[in-house]
Amino acid sequence: QLLVFYTTFYIGLSILFAICMKGLLSTLSPKQPRWLLDDSLIGTNPGLGFRPMPPNVEEGSLIWFVPSNETNVKYWVDSIDDFLKVYTEPPKTKAVRQICDYDTPPADGKVCNVDVNSDVWGKCTSKKNYGYSTSSPCVFLKLNRIYGWVPEYYNDTQNLPAEMPVDLKNYIRSISVDKNKLNTIWVSCHGEGPLDNESIGPIEYYPQPGFPGYFYPFKNDIGYLSPIVAIHFKRPLLHRIINIECRIWAKNAYYRKNPQDREGAVHFELQLD
Repeated sequence: QLLVFYTTFYIGLSILFAICMKGLLSTLSPKQPRWLLDDSLIGTNPGLGFRPMPPNVEEGSLIWFVPSNETNVKYWVDSIDDFLKVYTEPPKTKAVRQICDYDTPPADGKVCNVDVNSDVWGKCTSKKNYGYSTSSPCVFLKLNRIYGWVPEYYNDTQNLPAEMPVDLKNYIRSISVDKNKLNTIWVSCHGEGPLDNESIGPIEYYPQPGFPGYFYPFKNDIGYLSPIVAIHFKRPLLHRIINIECRIWAKNAYYRKNPQDREGAVHFELQLD
């Protein structure tokens, strides 16, 4: 009798649990999270990440390589190739991708394509080893995805932040004839200290110094590709650790430099030997 009782009890408990789970799952959407933006754990401030990453955790955020060492260069090239696979391989889902620009945002049911093999990436392509074999490495930046986040752009050339780098301000003003292009989450990189700024050398941004606004807001559409920016360090000094910070510029992307809790920016180091 005791066996029958416990068997019946656990069967009933299992049925009750299944009913509760079904009720819970019926309230969840497979496409969007239950809690959005300020109500979510992620919040509304997008994080900025970089690639490639070093092979060992102990090395932290140091990109350290020897341009003349083919094996060493291969690691970094393969690492970036792996990161870009989602852009180079055919989508695993029935995604409908289109070529977008500021005048042609994605149509309903479609997402923007990102062609990482086109000429707009300069040296930052796999064919050119992303510049690692010629002492002019590329580092890729990508924003974390936040469902429903709508960027507020710095698109008024007369009211750009005082602390924004002069070269970025000049670039923004140079393209201001096309107002749509100003709807961009801007990006800038710099050495963190005076010695770093002396060592970092000239920087180029591909395809441009920012993430195009037509990729936003992120709605978890099938096959969505995050926009990326390649930072090309043309002539960094050899045999020196260069501390670098890259940050984003949008009115609702808040910046905090605290190394323990950095927001709106990312830090990494670069060393060529």
